[in-house]
Amino acid sequence: MPIFMSMQFPQEERFSMEEEEVSPATVNQRCGQTKSSEMEARRIVCFLLVPLLLLFSLLFQRRECLLGCVSLLGCCSSREKILLSKTACHPKMINSSSRRRKKHKVLGVVGIQTGFDSGLRRKALRETWFPSTPEGILRLERATGLAFRFVIGHSVDVWKMRALEEEITQHNDFIRIDIDESYQNLNLKTLAFFKAAYMLFDADFYVKADDDIYLRPDRLATLLAKERPSPRTYLGCMKKGPVITDAKFKWFEPNGYMLGSEYFLHAYGPIYALSAEVVASLSAARNNSLRMFMNEDVTIGVWMLAMDVTHEDNRALCDPQCHPNSIAVWDLPKCSGLCHPTEQLSILHQDPMCSTSPTLPQD
Repeated sequence: MPIFMSMQFPQEERFSMEEEEVSPATVNQRCGQTKSSEMEARRIVCFLLVPLLLLFSLLFQRRECLLGCVSLLGCCSSREKILLSKTACHPKMINSSSRRRKKHKVLGVVGIQTGFDSGLRRKALRETWFPSTPEGILRLERATGLAFRFVIGHSVDVWKMRALEEEITQHNDFIRIDIDESYQNLNLKTLAFFKAAYMLFDADFYVKADDDIYLRPDRLATLLAKERPSPRTYLGCMKKGPVITDAKFKWFEPNGYMLGSEYFLHAYGPIYALSAEVVASLSAARNNSLRMFMNEDVTIGVWMLAMDVTHEDNRALCDPQCHPNSIAVWDLPKCSGLCHPTEQLSILHQDPMCSTSPTLPQD
């Protein structure tokens, strides 16, 4: 199943290779945005080709030419959304263009996985540890070296999409993945996020996080900045456990027979990080060449087994309470995240141990 990516770009923003400081809105234009003169020239050529393709398809009854004509029209008419398709806008065209440009350099990219029914969670996050404005995101990036974005797919519900467009206009803190937003597609969405983030950012680490955890960005940056002996690192709160083969239980794994009776070492799903070299390998892989399991954390763990990576276990990424060295706080083992995030995020943020304690524990 192919994975495509699209992102919403504000019309008034333009990407410039000469800019020394790049705002979050500007970074989002990295995928395919060109200078206005080049864009207009391409659109003129594009629209000249459309009638020729249409005429050819009618004269010779070539259905593929008609399909190409439709795809070409889609590429010509869109200035606000870049769609990576299998025809006129082939991924290799975008990827080769991206490689020629200097990607935005950061210590880490943190993609907060979210959904259309999680508006209250995003509101609670923006009222606590996640910046509420593009300027706040830029300030946090300058302070920590971490670029934060919400990651979301699309919906067939017109009203949900309209609400999302309004939220993007207000906050401009999303990476949009062109994939149906559903739990069943979480593996594909996660893979698409890593590929999109790798295309947009030159980072040492790429972090996947859920929208129901309390996070200390300063401490996460300190952890990611550590010197490591291997360039291939899989960082998270590691676990093992029995493979669930009974369909009556929540974490049922239909392909459990491939795994044996116990899971291999892998990170809990609410937050984990992959180093740049690991994500580069995932980005080069064809989407249908990677085996998918029911649960996303297991799927990532399987991919890591196929690579020569270092599993780095850090329990500060799964702390059930705020402590002087907590990085991510969530209700392990009761819930995969905070059990009641919209209420708990506010409560945790009011605790000085969670929100205002020093980055590093005092001696």
